[in-house]
Amino acid sequence: MRQLLLLRHAKSTWDDPMLSDHARPLNARGRQSAAAMRRAMHDLGLAPDLVLVSSARRTLQTLAMLEPWDDTPLIEPLDGLYLASAPQMLGILNMVAETTRSVLLLGHNPGLHELAMLLVGEAAMTSGSPATRRLAKGYPTGALTEFTLIGPWALLAMGGGRLTRFLAPGDLPEMAA
Repeated sequence: MRQLLLLRHAKSTWDDPMLSDHARPLNARGRQSAAAMRRAMHDLGLAPDLVLVSSARRTLQTLAMLEPWDDTPLIEPLDGLYLASAPQMLGILNMVAETTRSVLLLGHNPGLHELAMLLVGEAAMTSGSPATRRLAKGYPTGALTEFTLIGPWALLAMGGGRLTRFLAPGDLPEMAA
């Protein structure tokens, strides 16, 4: 079985109107929530073999906050993940080597939320598990979904993932307001 982790970048700032969207950095709350997510991922034993990350500054900074890893994954920054649609992300995942057991894809909304919903599939949406219902409501900054995949990366498609968990920074004790 394979594991797919989808992580939306942590909260970023809009303070500098001169910066392009691609260059926007994390704000203080984003850095705090990314560090909290790192601890949660470590506690849950979530350790990817491969990290596919958007080349945007806020995604790269979120990734930096997840380090250090117990076993350093291969990290691939990809321009094609910047504001990618769900089909574009799915195409990138379809090219992952079959020997890769676990992938973390770190990207942006709305594509990341759409990809998560696509992987859950319509049949699972009607079953209405608590995690699925939460996912359907939105994908906040810094949120993580974990999917178990049975088939090969090359055949990953709609309904191809079993949602294992949906974890938002607000679920973490150190981030509770």
